[in-house]
Amino acid sequence: MRLSIDHRTVYRFSEAQSRLVQMLRMTPENSHDQTVARWRIDVDCDATMRRGRDGFGNAVTMLYAEGPIHDIEIAVRGEVLTSHSDGVVRGVNEALPPAVFLRATDATPRDAAIAAFAHEVAAAADGTIGALHRLNQALNGRFTLDRARPQPGLSAADAFHRPAATSRDLAQIFAVAARSLGVPARYVSGYSIVEGSLRPTPHGWAEAHVDGLGWVGFDPCTGRSPQEESVRVAAALDASGAAPVAGSRLGEGEEELDVAVKVSAAR
Repeated sequence: MRLSIDHRTVYRFSEAQSRLVQMLRMTPENSHDQTVARWRIDVDCDATMRRGRDGFGNAVTMLYAEGPIHDIEIAVRGEVLTSHSDGVVRGVNEALPPAVFLRATDATPRDAAIAAFAHEVAAAADGTIGALHRLNQALNGRFTLDRARPQPGLSAADAFHRPAATSRDLAQIFAVAARSLGVPARYVSGYSIVEGSLRPTPHGWAEAHVDGLGWVGFDPCTGRSPQEESVRVAAALDASGAAPVAGSRLGEGEEELDVAVKVSAAR
């Protein structure tokens, strides 16, 4: 499948900023199951951009801009060719051992309610991979999908008690649940057509490490593994570690953020 992606992020500031430093996790990489046909990142002001990797091994672009800056638009456009993989992740850069992804974070804390749910779902499963697929389907059935922008700072533990959840929340809940079963799990950010072609944020899902298979993707939004409808960009312990844009600014005042993501497909 050929996926075309247009991802625009606009920051507006109530007062001019003297300096911006942003880490952009917006660049997918080639793997066994995705090939980047074309990709570019543009900004609408003078800026220095340097490529590198973060601590999780994700490709990043560091953006440095000097003020005065009243607003900035970051525009990402590209096309990626994807293929069916049964959710198994192959040929990606792995900087850390799987055991690192058993760690809890503020956004993905150990939680008794999620652990009880995970153990109940997994009780009737045949093996680890069966338990993870059952967990993925159970989360898909438990929540109504919320297509709005995720609430900042909402942890997986708090999101678990709501009737609706965003893709970010579902992926973080899955990670907490899998870790409670002793399975390393991580959050993945990327692009997908599963929520429709136009949305206010990039998509998020989870990956879990299964002995004998390696990393396998699970998307609670669909109840199945991500396939050729998804483009993988970054992975981390939680959503903040895989966020498309993170950084700092030097200046007073408030900031306003607008994000628009459009994904279209052609076979």
